[in-house]
Amino acid sequence: MKILVTGGAGFIGSHVAEAFIAQGHEVTIVDDLSTGRRKNLPAGSEFVHADIRDPSLEELFARGRFDIVDHHAAQIDVRRSVAEPVLDVDVNVTGSVRLLELCRRHRVGRFIFASTGGAIYGEQERFPADERHKARPLSPYGVSKLSVEGYLFWANREFGIHAASLRYANVYGPRQSAEGEAGVVAIFCRKMVSGEQPVIHGDGAQTRDFIYIGDVVAANLAAADLDGFNIVNIGTGLETNINAVFSKLNGIFGGGFNAVHGPAQPGEQRRSSIDPSLARRILGWRPTVELDEGLKITADYFSNEHARL
Repeated sequence: MKILVTGGAGFIGSHVAEAFIAQGHEVTIVDDLSTGRRKNLPAGSEFVHADIRDPSLEELFARGRFDIVDHHAAQIDVRRSVAEPVLDVDVNVTGSVRLLELCRRHRVGRFIFASTGGAIYGEQERFPADERHKARPLSPYGVSKLSVEGYLFWANREFGIHAASLRYANVYGPRQSAEGEAGVVAIFCRKMVSGEQPVIHGDGAQTRDFIYIGDVVAANLAAADLDGFNIVNIGTGLETNINAVFSKLNGIFGGGFNAVHGPAQPGEQRRSSIDPSLARRILGWRPTVELDEGLKITADYFSNEHARL
């Protein structure tokens, strides 16, 4: 198949593109490199340096004859979405709808969307949250992801595009950036490998559902065959607090750091975990990498990257 991966120079998108190539598919990557990196581009992919809002994508779709669009390009900074909500809408909503319109015009049959399990549900009423849980996003970023899901439903009903929205939990693993709106695992790893003291925001008792990148990739591969319109949680259903993540990584890096706490992040969710039962039923997917194993792999990656500097 011919597959377009947007945001394919980024953390998640590059791993997804790499896996599609390993399966023998033709992969084209579109990325504006605002947060993605050229070194993440997998061998064997065609790279197009462009924004998803760029009119030049019309020509790319015309010649590409894609079977699937796997859409990971996004404005991912929650804090920036609060400060610049119009920008967030332009990239995340308008950009996504432009892609859907290109799919309609050029008869792309399938669309996989990287959504969010944490930001969409907001402060949860039950744990873990399944897909029927109320969607009450607390940031423009979460609102934008929820909005795109509405357009996916419309595109499926109106144009017959098979659309899957994968609501990711907190993804971590190799290639994750430790800059900007980064995951706590990447931030802790980068600090520890450099000998810098990490800071835990607040009391560290806030929880997240940590899902390893390899499991997220497997979910994307499975979703490539999913018909209709589907919203699917991609997580573990388990809560792990930030103090525990710090302790585990501290042990991996030799135990030389104390648990230092700083101010809490404004508006940060207290607890988050999502139920992956539906993914098990309709995708035949389940998470396979336990947190201890995934943290070790990720820590090794950061150590190797640091050694190359």
